[in-house]
Amino acid sequence: MMRFDIMTLFPGLVDTVLSESIIGRARKSGAIDVNTYNIRDYSEDKNRRVDDTPYGGGKGMLMAAPPIYNCYCSVVDAAPDAAALRTHVIFMSPKGKVLTQRRALELSREYDRLIILCGHYEGVDQRIIDEIVDEEISIGDYVLTGGEIPACILVDVVARTVDGVLAAPECFESESLSDGMLEYPQYTRPYEFHGVKVPDVLISGHHANIDRWRAEQAAALTSEMRPDLLDGKN
Repeated sequence: MMRFDIMTLFPGLVDTVLSESIIGRARKSGAIDVNTYNIRDYSEDKNRRVDDTPYGGGKGMLMAAPPIYNCYCSVVDAAPDAAALRTHVIFMSPKGKVLTQRRALELSREYDRLIILCGHYEGVDQRIIDEIVDEEISIGDYVLTGGEIPACILVDVVARTVDGVLAAPECFESESLSDGMLEYPQYTRPYEFHGVKVPDVLISGHHANIDRWRAEQAAALTSEMRPDLLDGKN
Protein backbone atom coordinates (compact mmCIF):
# COMPACT_ATOMS: atom_id res chain seq x y z
CA MET A 1 0.00 0.00 0.00
CA MET A 2 1.22 3.47 -0.86
CA ARG A 3 0.44 6.39 1.41
CA PHE A 4 -0.25 9.98 0.37
CA ASP A 5 -0.31 12.74 3.02
CA ILE A 6 -1.49 16.10 1.71
CA MET A 7 -0.94 19.37 3.59
CA THR A 8 -3.43 21.97 2.39
CA LEU A 9 -5.66 24.90 3.32
CA PHE A 10 -8.59 23.19 1.60
CA PRO A 11 -8.79 19.52 2.63
CA GLY A 12 -12.43 19.30 1.54
CA LEU A 13 -11.49 20.09 -2.05
CA VAL A 14 -8.86 17.36 -2.11
CA ASP A 15 -11.01 14.76 -0.37
CA THR A 16 -13.90 15.36 -2.75
CA VAL A 17 -11.80 14.80 -5.86
CA LEU A 18 -9.93 11.78 -4.49
CA SER A 19 -13.02 9.99 -3.18
CA GLU A 20 -14.54 9.22 -6.57
CA SER A 21 -14.05 6.68 -9.35
CA ILE A 22 -10.94 4.48 -9.47
CA ILE A 23 -9.00 6.41 -6.83
CA GLY A 24 -11.95 6.36 -4.45
CA ARG A 25 -12.32 2.60 -4.87
CA ALA A 26 -8.58 2.12 -4.37
CA ARG A 27 -8.83 3.99 -1.07
CA LYS A 28 -11.71 1.82 0.06
CA SER A 29 -9.92 -1.39 -0.94
CA GLY A 30 -6.73 -0.40 0.89
CA ALA A 31 -4.54 -0.29 -2.22
CA ILE A 32 -3.65 3.29 -1.33
CA ASP A 33 -4.05 5.48 1.74
CA VAL A 34 -4.83 9.19 1.28
CA ASN A 35 -4.88 11.60 4.20
CA THR A 36 -5.41 15.37 4.27
CA TYR A 37 -4.23 17.86 6.88
CA ASN A 38 -5.52 21.40 7.28
CA ILE A 39 -2.53 23.69 7.75
CA ARG A 40 -4.73 26.19 9.58
CA ASP A 41 -5.12 23.67 12.40
CA TYR A 42 -1.42 24.09 13.12
CA SER A 43 -1.34 27.88 13.25
CA GLU A 44 -0.36 29.44 16.57
CA ASP A 45 -2.35 32.57 15.76
CA LYS A 46 -5.66 32.93 17.62
CA ASN A 47 -7.41 33.59 14.30
CA ARG A 48 -5.70 30.59 12.65
CA ARG A 49 -3.83 32.90 10.32
CA VAL A 50 -1.33 31.19 8.04
CA ASP A 51 -0.10 34.02 5.79
CA ASP A 52 1.70 37.35 5.99
CA THR A 53 3.12 40.08 3.75
CA PRO A 54 6.43 39.37 1.98
CA TYR A 55 9.65 41.05 3.07
CA GLY A 56 10.84 43.49 0.43
CA GLY A 57 7.32 44.41 -0.58
CA GLY A 58 5.19 43.15 -3.41
CA LYS A 59 1.61 42.22 -4.03
CA GLY A 60 -0.19 39.38 -2.34
CA MET A 61 0.48 37.29 0.74
CA LEU A 62 2.84 34.42 1.46
CA MET A 63 2.11 31.31 3.47
CA ALA A 64 4.25 31.54 6.59
CA ALA A 65 6.74 28.87 7.59
CA PRO A 66 5.64 28.06 11.20
CA PRO A 67 2.15 26.64 10.50
CA ILE A 68 3.49 24.55 7.64
CA TYR A 69 6.37 23.24 9.73
CA ASN A 70 4.06 22.40 12.64
CA CYS A 71 1.77 20.55 10.26
CA TYR A 72 4.71 18.71 8.70
CA CYS A 73 5.99 17.51 12.07
CA SER A 74 2.56 16.12 12.90
CA VAL A 75 2.21 14.47 9.49
CA VAL A 76 5.62 12.78 9.68
CA ASP A 77 4.68 10.99 12.89
CA ALA A 78 1.12 10.16 11.81
CA ALA A 79 1.94 7.01 9.84
CA PRO A 80 2.46 3.69 11.61
CA ASP A 81 6.12 2.65 11.35
CA ALA A 82 6.91 6.07 9.88
CA ALA A 83 10.64 5.57 10.25
CA ALA A 84 10.54 2.45 8.10
CA LEU A 85 8.72 4.12 5.19
CA ARG A 86 10.58 5.46 2.20
CA THR A 87 9.22 9.01 2.35
CA HIS A 88 9.50 11.82 -0.19
CA VAL A 89 8.25 15.39 0.36
CA ILE A 90 6.90 17.22 -2.70
CA PHE A 91 5.87 20.85 -3.10
CA MET A 92 3.44 21.51 -5.95
CA SER A 93 4.96 24.56 -7.64
CA PRO A 94 5.05 26.12 -11.13
CA LYS A 95 8.81 26.43 -10.57
CA GLY A 96 9.23 22.66 -10.38
CA LYS A 97 9.99 20.14 -13.08
CA VAL A 98 6.91 19.24 -15.11
CA LEU A 99 5.32 15.96 -14.09
CA THR A 100 5.66 13.12 -16.59
CA GLN A 101 4.34 9.58 -16.70
CA ARG A 102 7.89 8.35 -16.30
CA ARG A 103 8.42 10.37 -13.13
CA ALA A 104 5.09 9.19 -11.73
CA LEU A 105 6.15 5.57 -12.20
CA GLU A 106 9.50 6.27 -10.54
CA LEU A 107 7.77 7.82 -7.54
CA SER A 108 5.51 4.80 -7.08
CA ARG A 109 8.46 2.42 -7.29
CA GLU A 110 10.98 4.36 -5.21
CA TYR A 111 8.80 5.47 -2.30
CA ASP A 112 6.18 4.10 0.08
CA ARG A 113 4.90 7.51 1.10
CA LEU A 114 4.54 10.91 -0.53
CA ILE A 115 3.99 13.98 1.63
CA ILE A 116 2.57 16.73 -0.59
CA LEU A 117 2.53 20.42 0.26
CA CYS A 118 -0.06 22.60 -1.46
CA GLY A 119 0.78 26.28 -1.68
CA HIS A 120 -1.67 29.16 -1.95
CA TYR A 121 -1.71 32.94 -2.28
CA GLU A 122 1.66 34.05 -3.72
CA GLY A 123 3.47 30.95 -2.55
CA VAL A 124 5.27 29.88 0.61
CA ASP A 125 8.24 31.12 2.62
CA GLN A 126 11.40 29.85 0.89
CA ARG A 127 12.80 28.64 4.21
CA ILE A 128 10.16 25.93 4.53
CA ILE A 129 10.98 24.71 1.03
CA ASP A 130 14.66 24.59 1.86
CA GLU A 131 14.07 22.72 5.13
CA ILE A 132 11.48 20.05 4.37
CA VAL A 133 10.94 19.72 0.60
CA ASP A 134 12.77 17.06 -1.42
CA GLU A 135 11.33 17.92 -4.83
CA GLU A 136 9.21 20.59 -6.50
CA ILE A 137 6.79 19.38 -9.17
CA SER A 138 4.74 21.37 -11.68
CA ILE A 139 1.83 20.14 -13.80
CA GLY A 140 2.50 22.66 -16.57
CA ASP A 141 3.69 26.11 -17.50
CA TYR A 142 0.81 28.04 -15.99
CA VAL A 143 -0.25 29.27 -12.56
CA LEU A 144 -3.30 28.13 -10.58
CA THR A 145 -4.84 29.66 -7.47
CA GLY A 146 -3.48 26.89 -5.28
CA GLY A 147 -1.69 23.57 -5.21
CA GLU A 148 -4.75 21.42 -4.43
CA ILE A 149 -5.72 20.54 -7.99
CA PRO A 150 -2.08 19.79 -8.95
CA ALA A 151 -1.81 17.60 -5.83
CA CYS A 152 -4.91 15.65 -6.88
CA ILE A 153 -3.41 15.18 -10.33
CA LEU A 154 -0.15 13.94 -8.85
CA VAL A 155 -1.94 11.45 -6.58
CA ASP A 156 -4.08 10.20 -9.47
CA VAL A 157 -1.16 9.74 -11.85
CA VAL A 158 1.05 8.01 -9.28
CA ALA A 159 -1.71 5.90 -7.71
CA ARG A 160 -2.71 4.40 -11.05
CA THR A 161 0.71 2.73 -11.24
CA VAL A 162 0.42 1.18 -7.77
CA ASP A 163 -0.34 -2.53 -7.66
CA GLY A 164 -4.00 -3.22 -7.00
CA VAL A 165 -5.34 0.15 -8.13
CA LEU A 166 -6.07 -0.87 -11.72
CA ALA A 167 -7.29 -4.28 -12.80
CA ALA A 168 -3.91 -5.16 -14.32
CA PRO A 169 -0.57 -3.40 -15.00
CA GLU A 170 -1.38 -3.57 -18.72
CA CYS A 171 -4.11 -1.00 -18.12
CA PHE A 172 -1.55 1.79 -17.74
CA GLU A 173 1.41 0.23 -19.54
CA SER A 174 -0.34 0.55 -22.91
CA GLU A 175 -1.65 4.08 -22.34
CA SER A 176 -0.41 7.33 -23.81
CA LEU A 177 3.07 8.37 -22.63
CA SER A 178 3.74 5.11 -20.75
CA ASP A 179 6.30 4.16 -23.39
CA GLY A 180 7.09 7.69 -24.50
CA MET A 181 4.45 7.63 -27.25
CA LEU A 182 0.85 8.72 -27.55
CA GLU A 183 -1.76 5.99 -27.48
CA TYR A 184 -3.18 4.58 -30.72
CA PRO A 185 -6.86 5.28 -31.66
CA GLN A 186 -9.43 3.01 -30.03
CA TYR A 187 -12.89 1.91 -31.13
CA THR A 188 -15.89 0.11 -29.62
CA ARG A 189 -19.44 -0.78 -30.69
CA PRO A 190 -21.26 0.06 -32.90
CA TYR A 191 -19.19 -1.14 -35.84
CA GLU A 192 -20.39 1.79 -37.94
CA PHE A 193 -21.11 5.28 -36.57
CA HIS A 194 -22.20 8.20 -38.76
CA GLY A 195 -20.89 6.36 -41.79
CA VAL A 196 -17.45 5.65 -40.31
CA LYS A 197 -16.52 1.99 -39.81
CA VAL A 198 -14.03 0.43 -37.43
CA PRO A 199 -10.71 -0.23 -39.24
CA ASP A 200 -10.77 -3.70 -40.77
CA VAL A 201 -7.54 -4.75 -39.08
CA LEU A 202 -9.16 -4.50 -35.64
CA ILE A 203 -11.82 -7.07 -36.50
CA SER A 204 -9.45 -9.38 -38.39
CA GLY A 205 -8.47 -11.45 -35.37
CA HIS A 206 -4.84 -11.30 -36.52
CA HIS A 207 -3.07 -10.14 -33.38
CA ALA A 208 0.32 -9.52 -34.98
CA ASN A 209 -1.26 -7.26 -37.59
CA ILE A 210 -3.28 -5.48 -34.89
CA ASP A 211 -0.14 -4.86 -32.82
CA ARG A 212 1.68 -3.56 -35.91
CA TRP A 213 -1.22 -1.25 -36.82
CA ARG A 214 -1.39 0.13 -33.29
CA ALA A 215 2.35 0.79 -33.20
CA GLU A 216 2.19 2.58 -36.56
CA GLN A 217 -0.77 4.67 -35.46
CA ALA A 218 0.91 5.59 -32.18
CA ALA A 219 4.06 6.69 -34.00
CA ALA A 220 2.07 8.75 -36.53
CA LEU A 221 -0.02 10.46 -33.84
CA THR A 222 3.04 11.23 -31.73
CA SER A 223 4.87 12.68 -34.73
CA GLU A 224 1.88 14.89 -35.57
CA MET A 225 0.71 16.00 -32.12
CA ARG A 226 3.72 15.69 -29.78
CA PRO A 227 6.94 15.61 -31.82
CA ASP A 228 8.81 16.72 -28.69
CA LEU A 229 8.30 13.22 -27.27
CA LEU A 230 10.22 11.75 -30.19
CA ASP A 231 13.11 14.07 -29.36
CA GLY A 232 13.39 12.46 -25.91
CA LYS A 233 12.10 15.54 -24.07
CA ASN A 234 9.48 13.66 -22.02
